[in-house]
Amino acid sequence: MIENINLQLFAQNAGDKTEKATPKKRQDARKKGQVFQSREISSALVLMLVFVTLRIFGSYMYNEILSFTKKVLTEYPKINDLFMPDILLRVFIDSIVVFFKAIAPILAVAVLTGFIAGYAQVGFLFTLETLSPKFNRINPFSGFKRVFSPRGAVELAKAVLKVSVIGYVAYAYLNGQAESILKMMDMDIIRIAGMIGTVSINVAIRICMVLIILSLFDYAYQWWEYERNLKMTKQEVKEEYKQTEGNPEIKSKIKQKQRQMSMRRMMQEVPKADVVITNPTHFACAVRYDSKVTVAPVLIAKGRDYTAIRIKEIAKENKVEIVENKVLARTLYDAVDIGEAIPPELYQAVAEILAFVYSLKGTTRAV
Repeated sequence: MIENINLQLFAQNAGDKTEKATPKKRQDARKKGQVFQSREISSALVLMLVFVTLRIFGSYMYNEILSFTKKVLTEYPKINDLFMPDILLRVFIDSIVVFFKAIAPILAVAVLTGFIAGYAQVGFLFTLETLSPKFNRINPFSGFKRVFSPRGAVELAKAVLKVSVIGYVAYAYLNGQAESILKMMDMDIIRIAGMIGTVSINVAIRICMVLIILSLFDYAYQWWEYERNLKMTKQEVKEEYKQTEGNPEIKSKIKQKQRQMSMRRMMQEVPKADVVITNPTHFACAVRYDSKVTVAPVLIAKGRDYTAIRIKEIAKENKVEIVENKVLARTLYDAVDIGEAIPPELYQAVAEILAFVYSLKGTTRAV
């Protein structure tokens, strides 16, 4: 008695994504905006350089804001009709200009770093696919699945690890600065503010350095996940091959291109021929003989109908002798491939024609 066989087991094995993504699959995914990148490494780099810039240009920013504050407190009250619309507009514009002058270094570094980090990972990419609405994202059931999925667990573990490491780094630095922090009790308000700013920036820079290190692990994980998601089943690879390499139209275009390239190379050899043997209307065979290179004459070009006419035209343009011999031209065309030596049974006929050509040119060469 034959037992029932669960065919789904075979279907499941056949549908496993075990094959690496093909170049076409990668290109299609890129067009859809599905690219490999780690946003955490970009964010960590931006934050790191922003705080470094803040430390370098902090005094400049402080002086800009301080001078404007003094101006607001000392000069603006002296202006007559300060609350007139045109005066208020000028004050507002001045404040906007000062604000952007103060944050210009940070803004420039943040934008430039973000652009470079994104371009280094993805390159130039413009697509509207990612802007199209995806209603499954607002589906609460899909949201629960994402939260409790393996990826959600990985993201939770990353967040816990990040908070733990950042907390330890901040605690270790502040613990080392405990004595300096206690001395702030004897300082004036300006020095306290400067001390707090310095400590805060130093803590932030150290935290950013840790974030960069952690983001390298995230970069590796994102790469692994991206490659896993792009993997294909064996059936998908076969279907893609049928759509590209197996497509009759593409095959026809490839063969046509190959024929064109082969024809171009063959026509470039015609000027090197010693003689072109013709039918005279249907066939043309170009023969070259160089005793230093080959022991027998070689067929370097052949063609029929339009190709034969073109071979004769090029031969005339380059003053290559054209000799009519219907039987020999047809025999060479049928029996000899381009680049092959003339077979022994045709030596005598070809040798006589070459000797005739050499006599016309007034040269003597052994054939």
